Amino acid sequence: MGAHPDRRLLAALQKELEQLEKRERRLERSAEKQEPPEWKKALETKVPEKVRVSLEKAFCKAFSVVFQHGNTLIEKTYDKEELQKDHEIQAYAVELKGNRRELRRMRKAAGAADLRNMALTTVEGAGLGLLGIGLPDIVIFIGMLMKGAYEAALHYGFDYDSPQERLFILKMMEASLSRGEERIRADREVDAMCAALPSAEEAKNLLQEQTDRTAKAFAADMLLLKFIQGLPVVGLLGGAGNPVYYRRIMKYVQIRYHKRYLLGMIAKQNTNRIEK
Repeated sequence: MGAHPDRRLLAALQKELEQLEKRERRLERSAEKQEPPEWKKALETKVPEKVRVSLEKAFCKAFSVVFQHGNTLIEKTYDKEELQKDHEIQAYAVELKGNRRELRRMRKAAGAADLRNMALTTVEGAGLGLLGIGLPDIVIFIGMLMKGAYEAALHYGFDYDSPQERLFILKMMEASLSRGEERIRADREVDAMCAALPSAEEAKNLLQEQTDRTAKAFAADMLLLKFIQGLPVVGLLGGAGNPVYYRRIMKYVQIRYHKRYLLGMIAKQNTNRIEK
């Protein structure tokens, strides 16, 4: 006789989580090795302080603009209801068949959307960089990142239109660009939110502070890139960095949304077993 369907599903979920945690550890090791080269550090010291401050403000403003006015535009680029239905069908298949093949299909569907977004980010960054457009490009870049995060949320069954989900997205983005002790702290905070989100009221109170922290993480890591992008022609080099950062950030976001889904499903299966 085969394993009971519930136990088979729980085993598949736990195995998938083990594999995902291995990917997490590889990502952490990779982040530890990503120390900026000496030439980059040297050049960054030449960037005027007012440029650094302006960049932080630009990222902070970009997040606020996208949250306040951008969702309607972003949602025109995909069918939200269709993605929600797709997740429901895939989640049903996972519960019905109880195997890792269906979990992998869900992960691949989320990854396919990411590839399309990265292609768009490449075109946008290179085009604006060639024209020497640096700071205005930030709003478009953040919009593309939010589009990727929103689609990832929908692929794993989460609705992004809440203070808690916005806080979670901002925390993930901060963590993805942090290093050292800051990375360890941010990772722990993201992990805690994967297990349980704060209340809507608590999230609202934390949003502005988190927006500032995420903007600082972006400005610190992308300082030289965005400074160069503001220079005509040579700015192409700066704009070309957009897809590199998009991939780095979204790899982290995809893993964490996948983890949240798995943890939620495991908790659900354990609750069902206790109730039976």
